[in-house]
Amino acid sequence: MPPTLLEPDLLAADPAGLAEVGRLVTELTREAAGALRRRTGPLPAVTPRELTRLLDDELPDGPLPATGGGRQAVLSLARSYAAYTVDLADPRAAAHLQPPALSVAAAADVLASVFNASVDTWDSGPYAVEIERRLIRSLTDLAGYGPGADGVLTPGGTASNLQALLMARDVALRAHRDIRGGGLTGLDARPVVHCSELAHFSVARACAVLGLGEDAVRTVPVDDAHRMRPAELERALRLLAPNEVPIAVVATAGTTDYGSVDPLPELAAIAHRAGTRLHVDAAYGGGALFSERLRPLLDGIEAADTITMDLHKTAWQPAAASVLLVRDARDLAAATGLRVGYLNPDDDGAAGYDGLLGNSMATTRRADAFKVAATFLALGREGVGAMLDACHDLARDAADAVEDHPRLELTTRPTLTTVVFRYVPRAGGVSDAVNGALRRRLLAEGAALIGRTDVADAEPGTGTVRLKLTLLNPQATAHDIAELLAAVDAAGQAVEAQL
Repeated sequence: MPPTLLEPDLLAADPAGLAEVGRLVTELTREAAGALRRRTGPLPAVTPRELTRLLDDELPDGPLPATGGGRQAVLSLARSYAAYTVDLADPRAAAHLQPPALSVAAAADVLASVFNASVDTWDSGPYAVEIERRLIRSLTDLAGYGPGADGVLTPGGTASNLQALLMARDVALRAHRDIRGGGLTGLDARPVVHCSELAHFSVARACAVLGLGEDAVRTVPVDDAHRMRPAELERALRLLAPNEVPIAVVATAGTTDYGSVDPLPELAAIAHRAGTRLHVDAAYGGGALFSERLRPLLDGIEAADTITMDLHKTAWQPAAASVLLVRDARDLAAATGLRVGYLNPDDDGAAGYDGLLGNSMATTRRADAFKVAATFLALGREGVGAMLDACHDLARDAADAVEDHPRLELTTRPTLTTVVFRYVPRAGGVSDAVNGALRRRLLAEGAALIGRTDVADAEPGTGTVRLKLTLLNPQATAHDIAELLAAVDAAGQAVEAQL
């Protein structure tokens, strides 16, 4: 008999299966911990080509062999995964909006996987359905919405922004056509979307998916603090052609590169005077709702028609846990509301047996609200907010350290937890090649994981490539930041010596 993990009574949700899940999780995490103890940085010291060869050797038959290898095969996979994946808990991992997950959230996520509930129908996951409803209600209250609000969990900020612009498209074009039924073909109006020049790429992607085209996006200049200029938005709306219909203004609360927050009250007033909707992409900055210190950054967010928040960013959840909040639940129902005889028939709904199918663009959807609820029940809003405050403090300390460093130059002071800077070559001037190469050197060594970006408003003669620290590890310290910047300096000097 080939080795196997499964016996007839060991499906995960059986009592015996639950015990087996516990044993397997213990063994897998033990193997992973052993591999992590042998690590020396947030990434393995391996190139993409070397990693490809290693996996080819470890999995000669690929990940879908004809015959299983049982428990030992799984444990071997766990060891390799831990040895060669990113370690986000390492304080030198500071590249992306990708935080280390909280233990309580990860443990709850395992239980959600065990029961494999779906929230599309009530009978597919009764408790999961009710938990998501209550989580959404709490978040809409926190955002300042009234009792008519609603929302939905999505796989990420890109999906949340897509659904928000779907609603905006259908609402704005309602006077011209029922877009959901008739589509866009032959429409005499040309829909447009306004956003800052620093808005997330998902805005343009959503417009492409929704049939509006990326050309529907009109970017608005930003000020010296990287915030959309209200006067420029007003001007852009005023200069629209007669056949152009503004369907939404997308404000950003926490730009990916700078963490900057657009002036929400002013943008809301302008959008509503123009008869268009305001969507706030707070995928990054939405966590400020949990912080007394940072909450004022989001003043005016209650005037938005829709809000994106990524709890897998600034609430330290395992991905995925994004949320779309909607001020008027009727807009959500009009865009995605659906009744299907074999899922949510009318008579079941009338009797109170409705799931969340009508809120989502997905059908099967896992119980992601469970891990979020577990986190906040354990830590409270104050506990999660304190984690964001700690990261904000760390970003300010990092900015100070950059300013004090002879070979580093700060681009802007941090608003949230992002620090943008560059390594300045000893000869001065353009630093693009050196900054790009030093980041790759750190990657190859596995010594540090930092981000990069291109800036449009760089000082002439300095280049456009900048390095970026996205600090979302609340356990990291100023000493860790000093070591990280020292590694950047050393890598920069090593690159310069090779040029």
